[in-house]
Amino acid sequence: MRTHHLSKTLKRSLLLATAAGICLTGAAMAQEETDAVKTTKENVNGATVVIVKSKRFVPAGAMSANKTDIPLIKTPQSVSVINRDQIDLLGFTDLQQAVRYTAGAFGENYGPDLRYDFVTMRGFTPKQYIDGLAAPVTSTIYSTGVDLYAFDSASIIKGPAATLYGNSPPGGLYNETSRRASSAFGGEIQAKLGSYDYKSLAGTVTGALTSNLSARLTGLYLDRGAERNGVTAKRDLIAPTFTWKITDADTLTGLAYLQDDEVDGDTNGFLPEVGTLLSNPNGQVSESTNLGEPDYNTYKRNQWAVGYDYKHRFSDSLSFESNTKYSKYRENSKVIYGASLESDNRTVDRYNFPYMENVESFATDNRIDGTFTSGSVTHKVLAGVDYRDVKNFAQYGFSVASSIDLYDPVYSDASTISTPAWNPYTDQELKQTGLYAQDQIGIDKLFITLGGRYDEDKIVSKAYLPATTTKDSKFTYRVGANYLFDNGVAPYASYSTSFEPVLGTGTDGVPFKPSEGEQSELGVKYDGRKLDNGIKIFATAAIYDIKQTNVVSTTYSPAYKSTQVGEVEVKGFETEFVARINEQFSINGSYTYTDSEVLASNVSAEIGGPMATTPKDKASLFADYTLKSGSLGGLGFGLGVRYNSKSLGSNGTGIWSDQSTLFDAAIHYDTPDWRIALNGSNITDVKYVARCSGSVGCTYGAGQNWIATLTRKF
Repeated sequence: MRTHHLSKTLKRSLLLATAAGICLTGAAMAQEETDAVKTTKENVNGATVVIVKSKRFVPAGAMSANKTDIPLIKTPQSVSVINRDQIDLLGFTDLQQAVRYTAGAFGENYGPDLRYDFVTMRGFTPKQYIDGLAAPVTSTIYSTGVDLYAFDSASIIKGPAATLYGNSPPGGLYNETSRRASSAFGGEIQAKLGSYDYKSLAGTVTGALTSNLSARLTGLYLDRGAERNGVTAKRDLIAPTFTWKITDADTLTGLAYLQDDEVDGDTNGFLPEVGTLLSNPNGQVSESTNLGEPDYNTYKRNQWAVGYDYKHRFSDSLSFESNTKYSKYRENSKVIYGASLESDNRTVDRYNFPYMENVESFATDNRIDGTFTSGSVTHKVLAGVDYRDVKNFAQYGFSVASSIDLYDPVYSDASTISTPAWNPYTDQELKQTGLYAQDQIGIDKLFITLGGRYDEDKIVSKAYLPATTTKDSKFTYRVGANYLFDNGVAPYASYSTSFEPVLGTGTDGVPFKPSEGEQSELGVKYDGRKLDNGIKIFATAAIYDIKQTNVVSTTYSPAYKSTQVGEVEVKGFETEFVARINEQFSINGSYTYTDSEVLASNVSAEIGGPMATTPKDKASLFADYTLKSGSLGGLGFGLGVRYNSKSLGSNGTGIWSDQSTLFDAAIHYDTPDWRIALNGSNITDVKYVARCSGSVGCTYGAGQNWIATLTRKF
C-alpha cells in the first residue's frame, strides 16, 4: 500500500516538473555541487593522505540577509548560516537539530516532534521562508516541515527583517535554500538506520543535459518510530530542478517539490506535570508513555510548490531578478490527548481534537540589483516590489474523550471512537504588496546600510459572518554601519523595525492594529577565512535590545477581555564561531544569553515574567577531528556538549521546564567514494522535560538516539 502511495507521489512530482518546467526560487542563492564536501587521496611528501575538503563549512555570505551578494562581514545584522557541509558532516536530520550549535536560536522545544521544525529566535517564533519567499505556513504553526535533505543551506536571520521581507516577527526569520542543478555530474545515494526503527533512503543526482541546460533530482523516503509507544511516521519527498542558461545574460532556474507525511498514534506530549516535572506517589512517568489512541490518532500532510527564478544581467554591475512561487499545503489530524489529572494522580481525563487546514499561496518578488561608484564612494543598490496572496481555510472539532490510566494505559478500538463535528476556525485571504529599497554605501572601509519598505496588507476573514476586512499599511526601515579593519575585524551597529498584522477585534469591537517591533544591535564580526596554515574561522558577537508593542493580551476570568495592551522586551548577548583547520579539525561553538520580560499584559501573573520557551542561557560546543595519514587515514571522531537553562512553558503558568546538559558524539570514515558515519545525540540518555505548557502539557526532550549513515558518492 505504501509502495503504491510512493509511486503516485513520484508520478505527480515528475508531472509537475515536466508540465510546469519551473521551480521554487532563488538560483543565485545557491552554489554549484562542485563546492560540496569531497574526499581525496593525495601524495604529500611521499605519503598518501586522505583529505576531506569542505570549502563551505565556514560560511562567507548569505543572499537571504540582503537579497543580494553582500558578504556577512559587511552585513550590520547577526546572521548564522548552516550550509550543507555542516549538515552532512555533523549529521543533522532536521532544522531543530541544525540550530543546536547556533547562537540566538532554540530548537526541539516540543521534544522530538515528527511533523514540524519548532524553533524560537530571540524569544519569538520566526517565520519560515524557502528560497527567499514566504513558505505556505498555517494560521497556527510557522513551519511547513519540508525535509532538511531538500535544502543546501539554512540562514538564521536574527532581529527584524521587515525592511526586505515585509510582515515578520521582531526576533527574525529563517530561510532555507533548495539544492540546485550543476553542470558538473555528481550526487550521492544515502541510507540511514537508527534508534526507534529509523530507516531512510535518499539520493540526489545532478549534471548537464545539454551545453546550456543542467538538472538535478533529489528524493527521500523515511520510515521511523518514536520514543512514545505506538507511534509510526512515514515521509516521501521528491524535488526536481533545472537551470537553463538561455543566453549569456539570461538564466532561468526551475524547482519543484512534493512531500507527503503520515504520523500515526502520536500525541506530541501532553503528559501531566505531576509525574514528570514533579514527583507523583505512583512513580515517575516513562518517556514512552502515550496517553492518546495509537489506532485513532493520525496526522496527514501533503504539500507541493512550483515556481521560477529568472535573472537577466544588463551588465556586470546591473541585473534584474524575478522569483515566483505557487504552493499548496494540506494537513488533517485527529488527536486524543491528556487534559487533566484526577485526584488519584493516575487517571487522566482527555479531549478529542481533530483539526484540518488548507493553505494556498502565491508569492512573487521582483528586484533590480546595481553597483556603481561616485568618486571614491561605492553604492550597492537594491530596489524591488513583492506581492503575496495567501488563502487559509481551517476548521476543528472538540469533545470530551474517555479517561485513561497514566501508568497502565488501555487503548480503545478506533472504530468505537466518534470524531467531533467540525467548527469553523479560519477562512481568510491575505494580500500584501511591498515596495522596498536598500543602499549600501562604501566609503573606504566604512559601509553604511540604509533600507526602507512600505507595505499594504488586506485581510478578508469569512470564518464567521458577516465577513470582515482589515487593511493596514506600514513603513519599516533599517539603518546600519560596518567598519572593516584590515585584520578582518568588523564592528557594526544597527537599528531596525518590524510589524505583523494581527487578526481579530478587541472586546470594544475595534479591529486590532499591527504589532510593532524595534531593535538596537551592536556587534563585532571576524572573518578569518584566509588565515595562514590552513585555518578558516568566522566569529560574531552581538548585544541587542528588542521591544514589541500592540501585543494582544486576553483574560477569560472574571470576564473575557481582549485588548492590545501587551508589550514585551528582550535583551541579549550572543557569540558564535565556526572554524575549520587544515581540512581536518572542525569546531562549532556558541553562547546565548537572553533576558526576556513581559512589560504589560491584561494577565497580571504574566507581568514581569519571561517569555515562553526562552531559556536565559544556552551554551554549545562541538569539535571534530579526522585523521589524514596512516592505515586509519579518513577516520574521524566528534564530541559535542549542549547546555540549556530552564525556561517557562507558557506565559502566566509559572511552570518551568528542566535545564539540561546533553552530549553528542560522532564517528565517521571517509574515502573518495564512500562515507560511513555513526552520530549520537544525548548519548548519556539524560531524562528531562523540554516543555510544560500547562498542568497536563508536558513533553520529554529527545532521549538517547543513534543514527548510522552509509553514503555512496559519485
